[in-house]
Amino acid sequence: MKKYQYDKEELSLLERACVPLAIYQYIDKQIVTLAISDGFLDLFEIPDRESAIKTISKDLYYGCHPDDLAMLENAAHLFASTDQPYNIVYRTRIGGRYKILHARGTHVQKDGAKLEVVWFSDEGEYQEEGEQKGDFLAAAYSNLLRANTQERLLQYDYLTGFPTISHFFYMCDTNFYPKSLEAGETPIMLFFDMSGMRRFNAKYGYAEGDKLIHAFARLLAQTFSNDRCSRFGMDRFCVYTNDKDLEKRLWQFFSDCEQINGGRSLPVRAGIYSKDVEVCGASFACDRAKMACDSGKGAFVSNFTWFEKSMLVEAEKRQYIIENIDRAIAEKWIKVYYQPIIRAANGKVCDEEALARWIDPQKGFLSPVDFIPILEDSGLIYKLDLFILEEILKKLEEQKKAGLYLAPVSVNLSRSDFDSCDIVQEIYQRVKESTIPIDKITIEITESILGGDFDYMKSQIKRFKDLGFKVWLDDFGSGYSSLEVLHDVPFDLIKFDMKFMREFERSEKCKIMLSGLIKIAAELGLETVCEGVETDEQVEFLKEIGCVKLQGYYYCKPIPLEEIFERYKKGVQIGFENPDESEYYAKIGSINLYNISSVTNSSDQIYKNVFNTPPMVIFEATKSEIKIVRGNKSYKEYVKKYFRRLSAEGSAIGKTIYINETNRRRNALFFEVIRKCCESPEPVIIDQDLSDGSNAHIFIRRVSVNPVTKVVALAAVILAVSDIK
Repeated sequence: MKKYQYDKEELSLLERACVPLAIYQYIDKQIVTLAISDGFLDLFEIPDRESAIKTISKDLYYGCHPDDLAMLENAAHLFASTDQPYNIVYRTRIGGRYKILHARGTHVQKDGAKLEVVWFSDEGEYQEEGEQKGDFLAAAYSNLLRANTQERLLQYDYLTGFPTISHFFYMCDTNFYPKSLEAGETPIMLFFDMSGMRRFNAKYGYAEGDKLIHAFARLLAQTFSNDRCSRFGMDRFCVYTNDKDLEKRLWQFFSDCEQINGGRSLPVRAGIYSKDVEVCGASFACDRAKMACDSGKGAFVSNFTWFEKSMLVEAEKRQYIIENIDRAIAEKWIKVYYQPIIRAANGKVCDEEALARWIDPQKGFLSPVDFIPILEDSGLIYKLDLFILEEILKKLEEQKKAGLYLAPVSVNLSRSDFDSCDIVQEIYQRVKESTIPIDKITIEITESILGGDFDYMKSQIKRFKDLGFKVWLDDFGSGYSSLEVLHDVPFDLIKFDMKFMREFERSEKCKIMLSGLIKIAAELGLETVCEGVETDEQVEFLKEIGCVKLQGYYYCKPIPLEEIFERYKKGVQIGFENPDESEYYAKIGSINLYNISSVTNSSDQIYKNVFNTPPMVIFEATKSEIKIVRGNKSYKEYVKKYFRRLSAEGSAIGKTIYINETNRRRNALFFEVIRKCCESPEPVIIDQDLSDGSNAHIFIRRVSVNPVTKVVALAAVILAVSDIK
């Protein structure tokens, strides 16, 4: 529709009118101002027309009393979108005080264009309750407005002007449904929910959140009609409509939503229920539409979902979990299981991950997939996570009494934890009140929960770090992981998602990617864990590329504390790492034997083929023996070619070479270099004669010293082997 243009003479006549007058046109769901009279400028105390048009275009209801705003908006919307006349009394602030205005309007046709003419009368200054200023008409209007406000609050929402939910259901059952059936329409109940409103309020404030809700409500009214919408609560709404072009209208609505509130908006989910709406009633239909809406909560994009009967089963399960979480914790239906995390360099348990298992007396074993998403969505996951923390602290106390080393235990947190309470303070307070050191509790956070409000989550991670907790990035690689996260957030460790191990046998690219990511992590000073380890080949590969820690069924499934103690009694335990040796073995394990720079401490060497590297080996040395700890494939081939006797005895890895007199005389230079490297961190390059007469050029440097046993770990690279002279 085109904007109507008055000719200059007629426009001038309208503008010179002393009656407060404004003429509008409703174009593409927008109210456009065509003319404003001098009387309008005088009444509203606006200096010129340009300022008036700018104010109206920015906010048509500028200065309106908050209690009258929804009423005024609804009346204006009905007037603009229907043929109904306009007649409303409301309060608006003019010159620093509220005045009572009576606005009346009618529709006129001008050359085929429908225009809205509105004129205003000043009914006096608004009087608060108890005030008496002698203007009896203004006093009467003031009392009437206050009474209307009280009455409207009973049937209409104060923020949006929509009918309250009970009034909405009543109108649906007694008015909307019968009329739809008479017209041959299919009744539809919609339920809308804005995704991320809680985080929006945390970031921008509740006042800005109310502005967004208000703008969203106006768009709903424009799309579906004001009286057919209701605010269910917070940022959730019910809408009655019909099925005509429904999906097309919804996609257009989602598109329009992106532009409201100056573009500062949120994605919207919609649930649709259509079957037997007129029979089951509005309340029932709204409940089913809400189920459909809630089923789409996983996606942070605008979408709609039709109701299906299978959702009833999910809703029943959800209700059971929510109603029984407190009882499940109190009566210990939920048990904490611990999966060991193994240090690659020594095969000992260096950490554990705490995992929840719900064994229900009625429903049996409930998978974490069944209850954790429900608790996260309902804002109750913090109860479970704090319970797990308390169980971890008890476990460590018992472990300490049993005389066992204490390995740090990690607890997984979700975004809902941070929204529901001050989870940082809650965790800190519980650990502080125990006898367990803070460094024995590790916080695991998945990358996905950073996206909702990155700056906020970054600040919470910093709080954990400042208090002395280590923070791990969990499930890295499970989605669209960003390396920027590793740069921007001070994580201590990256835990790689188990999908890398699932693809291990099928994809050589997976190995290359994992090797590169572990190299990056090492250069950033981050430790690494790989989940889902199940085979010998995976273990060997991860050790060779410098993955510091390993986790998976290859070592042990998650088990309760009782089973950990039982294993010790039977002597079949893996064994906890001595904490005093942790840093030593961390340095050994972090060296990538497919990357020469991790041994030489230089990045000068670059290889096009990740796995085509010089032979590299990590060994431990004492005065009497040398033990081969780790070696890459090239080293194994090197031993096989030049040390056939050693190779014939099996794998060279794990072999111990005793330094006896015979060996000393035969390899005097080599053992002397080993002695010097044990005493000094300075690297050494030597030429070593091999059994076939060729000569090996070997780079050797000290990696670390075991603070408990004083054993020295060294790294060696076979730089080249000269031909036999």
